[in-house]
Amino acid sequence: MPNRHKGQPLGERLRLALEAFGPIFVKFGQVLSTRRDLMPTDIADELARLQDRVPPCDSELALREIEKAYKRPASEVFAEFDPVPVASASIAQVHFAVIRDKNGVEHEVAVKVLRPGMKTVIDKDLALMHMMASWLERLSHDGKRLKPREVVAEFDNYLHDELDLIREASNAAQLRRNMEGLDLVLIPEIFWDYCHTDVMVMERMHGVPISQVERLREAGVDIPKLARDGVTIFFTQVFRDGFFHADMHPGNIMVSLEPETFGRYISL
Repeated sequence: MPNRHKGQPLGERLRLALEAFGPIFVKFGQVLSTRRDLMPTDIADELARLQDRVPPCDSELALREIEKAYKRPASEVFAEFDPVPVASASIAQVHFAVIRDKNGVEHEVAVKVLRPGMKTVIDKDLALMHMMASWLERLSHDGKRLKPREVVAEFDNYLHDELDLIREASNAAQLRRNMEGLDLVLIPEIFWDYCHTDVMVMERMHGVPISQVERLREAGVDIPKLARDGVTIFFTQVFRDGFFHADMHPGNIMVSLEPETFGRYISL
């Protein structure tokens, strides 16, 4: 790790190193941050920042990507657009905006935009991972048994799916349909007229991250019920629908404190 970070805590240095290595390593850090049974709390807390607080790309670059997708200025697409991102992760970042429908009704939305050049960066990292997997199979009997090439191929497919925001929007819409009537979880509506491969626009949701347990308690949320509801939601997705949210870290899961939906999960 760079010497300039030598005096900083181990968890912070680890997070900074993963950020410097690129999006695939940030993904790995996100996974590690959810395994508090495997590491000290201070390191897990620092890695949790990778869930939605990765340093964002320049707002001008994000706007350029948005305008390239729509082929017109963002001011002509959105009634309002906040150039400061509200969340930033390994592959994309999110901006709040307002759209106006054909009837003149305004809707608060979240605009997810891929980081510029992300496909090229990920393809280079994946090429390295494919090469290392082949070496591991040739050099180690145990390595061959673990089928590293198949593992990397699956990771390759997963990441390229995540780079297609139309596919992500479709999955979110399917999950929303599946969860209708369960009354335990809120899934944002997708605004299809505004969605492109590199940009996705969805309903803005208001809630508290699931990791902020004390804040939820203070607001009066029944934590044991919340835990039971979480199990019900996940088992329903897996065993009833065979279609489930596979990236359930706290950056993607919130709890509503709105009076009409108080205590319900919000799945992003």
